[in-house]
Amino acid sequence: MDEVLKFLKENPTYYLATAEGDQPRVRPFGTIAKFEGRLYFQTGHVKDVYSQLMDNPKVEICTFSPATGTWLRLSGTAVRDDRNEARAAVLADYPSLQDKYAPDDGNCEVFYLKDATATFSSFTSDPRTIQF
Repeated sequence: MDEVLKFLKENPTYYLATAEGDQPRVRPFGTIAKFEGRLYFQTGHVKDVYSQLMDNPKVEICTFSPATGTWLRLSGTAVRDDRNEARAAVLADYPSLQDKYAPDDGNCEVFYLKDATATFSSFTSDPRTIQF
């Protein structure tokens, strides 16, 4: 998981895919943090992505490293963590979000990935998979 976290931190804009009914939805994201041995991301309670995650928690994340020509596909189940400690830990990594979100504001939501599969791929090497 640490290798996945490092790759996502080095390539800070990733794309999170969810589903809304039978329609895929993809949007850029940037929050990723490790807390209590799990990989977390953050969103707002009022956003459509929150409702989509609650209706169908299966997600996929994708990002690309221009420096190495490697991309990452990360799939798993998003599990909501309703603890202030988890929200505070994620927000601590993102000071720029602290004027928009607070752990106890009723809007900040964090999810961790369960049963995650990360696949690193490139045009020059075989895919490599990590599960956590």
